[in-house]
Amino acid sequence: MITTLPRPTGRKPDTAIYERRESAVRSYARVMPRQFNRAENVWMHDNQGGRYLDFLSGCSTLNYGHNHPVLKQALLDYIAADGIAHGLDLHTDAKAEFLETLESLILKPRRLDYRAMFTGPTGTNAVEAAIKLARKVTGRELVIAFTNGFHGMTLGALACTGNAAKRGGAGVPLAHVAHEPYDGYHGPEVDTAELLERRLSDPSSGLDAPAAILVETVQGEGGLNAASPEWLRRINAIAKRHGALMIVDDIQAGCGRTGSFFSFEGMGFTPDIVTMAKSLSGMGLPFALTLFRPELDQWAPGEHNGTFRGNNHAFVTASAALRHFWSDRRFEQDIARRGALVARRLEAMAAQHGLSTRGRGMMRGIDVGSGDIAAAVTTACFERGLIIETSGAHDEIVKILAPLVIDDAQLSAGIDILETCIAEALGAPYGVAAE
Repeated sequence: MITTLPRPTGRKPDTAIYERRESAVRSYARVMPRQFNRAENVWMHDNQGGRYLDFLSGCSTLNYGHNHPVLKQALLDYIAADGIAHGLDLHTDAKAEFLETLESLILKPRRLDYRAMFTGPTGTNAVEAAIKLARKVTGRELVIAFTNGFHGMTLGALACTGNAAKRGGAGVPLAHVAHEPYDGYHGPEVDTAELLERRLSDPSSGLDAPAAILVETVQGEGGLNAASPEWLRRINAIAKRHGALMIVDDIQAGCGRTGSFFSFEGMGFTPDIVTMAKSLSGMGLPFALTLFRPELDQWAPGEHNGTFRGNNHAFVTASAALRHFWSDRRFEQDIARRGALVARRLEAMAAQHGLSTRGRGMMRGIDVGSGDIAAAVTTACFERGLIIETSGAHDEIVKILAPLVIDDAQLSAGIDILETCIAEALGAPYGVAAE
């Protein structure tokens, strides 16, 4: 049986102020034409009484849902006590608590020894710091990134990004990066790790010795392509063999999205540098972090900084999130179970319609064949009260990023809507597969 949610009102808001004063660069508001005024757990509400199940989660910024009561109360208590809001890189109680919590609940149990660098507030700031540090430490310029990768919109991170439309907005050449084929880019019969090794080992290949190799274990914006553990281990070994640093961009795939706190856990390698942001604060507050091995901490004081590298409100909610969700293994077990549910449902849809699935954990999607079909699917979902977006080189992947705290009934209800809309967009009969 297809589960349906209460339909939104369908009335569009008055957008005159946005059209008059806000830049045309806005995008999400164009495909979700409502004015939202409230959110809790997995739900968003508009100002006309509409309610929407959120399968976008702020592009994985809200892994713990909207306004989680534990995180919200921690922040309210801190503000009520006149806690430091902005502190540059000064020592504060909130920062100390975050570092101690990160150390005790995340780093030590995983036998990771990383220094923490607080960058500017967004993921692109963490990537900029990572590649800048790699170049400083190695004395080299080139960064190797991968096809379909996405790493941010400032110039250094954008140079590492593959998307032509986003790169086209730079206005200047994007240099000192080589884009090599990701795992599976040429199909399963081509070993792209071996291709990279051959290029780096051949002094006539034209590929300079790199400062770093930058990779996402699952490509969030590039189509939910998931690299195999074996491929990632080989890329890490190639980096070490050629004197480069291995950087894992965990901005979208981290904080539990793929099933574990870090997306590379259990894969048999340890990155030299890790970038994090999005759900790190736990509540949507801007917070980015670059982690690296202690011997790489070769910065001079103030050599890389940013006005908002000390968001103490984010430290508070991040500490609360780590304590509440990551003090034992129960949360990871829930993610694994829900991820398996999503995988089963998507694979059944794919089999019914001759499609394919992508992703890992609670970071999954279905390839519907074209951006036009995917847009029709997401529009129809929104009309039925489900917020969901697309991914991939041609926006052909319909992408599920439901909050990790979603219960099974809500998750199934949203997938039911997705299934209905895919069938309608493909002009095919539909039916929910057995779980």
